[in-house]
Amino acid sequence: MTPSAAARPRPFGRALCAMITPFTADGTLDRKAAAAHAAALVAGGCDGLVLSGTTGESPTTSDAEKAELLRAVREAVGPDVPLVAGVGTADTRHTIELAHQAERAGADGLLVVTPYYSRPPQAAVEAHFRRIADAAGLPVMLYDIPARTGTRIEPETLLRLAEHPRIVAVKDCSQDLLTATRVIATGGLAYYSGCEELNLPLYAVGGAGYVSTVANVVPGRMRAVLDAFDAGDTEGAARLNARLAPLTTLMMASGLPGTVTAKALLAAGPVREPLQPAGLEASDGLRAAYEELLVAA
Repeated sequence: MTPSAAARPRPFGRALCAMITPFTADGTLDRKAAAAHAAALVAGGCDGLVLSGTTGESPTTSDAEKAELLRAVREAVGPDVPLVAGVGTADTRHTIELAHQAERAGADGLLVVTPYYSRPPQAAVEAHFRRIADAAGLPVMLYDIPARTGTRIEPETLLRLAEHPRIVAVKDCSQDLLTATRVIATGGLAYYSGCEELNLPLYAVGGAGYVSTVANVVPGRMRAVLDAFDAGDTEGAARLNARLAPLTTLMMASGLPGTVTAKALLAAGPVREPLQPAGLEASDGLRAAYEELLVAA
């Protein structure tokens, strides 16, 4: 491993999966399937898991289901695997309640998204995150995804938030590599890529790793890219990353949410409305890309 890579802050590990939430055929939480999937992800190369994020269908799971999922996964993977619980909502008070619940259920960290729909100004965004970090007893990963929330976390806001002792990381879906590079250079926040196409570029400029939906399906292939880079084989890392591109494109850029495409490949039960399952044509395309990746040397 290169010294620069070894020195990077990684509060939750390096290779994290944004885990799906399996449901039974009748649409209820499938604890057994969730536990089995979590254990398989860790065995397959994931350092940690992010539960109840967007990929985990957090908008349509209840508070009780979020806690139940967390407890089931903790039991399955043991005490040493970092579990980050998605607790972010558009309501500061509700987010704090979910943060306390996650801490009681066994989380190691909190994923907190920018408040959505109301589009608060930056001072309000900063106050929201500070209120949650002050109230919670766990380290916080900010989630910057302006395409979904309508509001980005501006770089100056990120730099101020990095001064808070419990705000330690960012899941970056801003697709702004220049801002990421600037904030990473300060050393105050661990930057995790939340967009698969930027996993390697962000890592190359000092990122901590990734939080990946595609890792639900090919955790070892995702991790191998960073392993090659850390070993000094940058050409190999680029080659492995390119091999992932067709599957990543179909899973994340085909017009279907990553939750839908991941569940189509994993047969992990239904998605909850308003989402709809992948159609036959999309499922066949996903399966073909997945099988082609598996046979690649």
